[in-house]
Amino acid sequence: MDRTNFFNDLQAKINQALENSPAKDIEKNVKAMLNQGFSKLDLVTREEFDVQMQVLAKTRARLEMLEQRVAELEAQLKTRQ
Repeated sequence: MDRTNFFNDLQAKINQALENSPAKDIEKNVKAMLNQGFSKLDLVTREEFDVQMQVLAKTRARLEMLEQRVAELEAQLKTRQ
């Protein structure tokens, strides 16, 4: 048996042992408890946060452009008076 096959076989056996162990059940239970706890905290996902950051950046850029345009129009209005 060559090294690659040995390590692949060893990894498969370790994975199988972990799948059949109580550790896997504990992991599932802890994940379920954490998800339940987090759902009560009214948190957002990273994806939702990133989307809102993009919306905010676009809104901020639009606001800055509009502020500049208002300043230009006010300057034009002052020169006409």
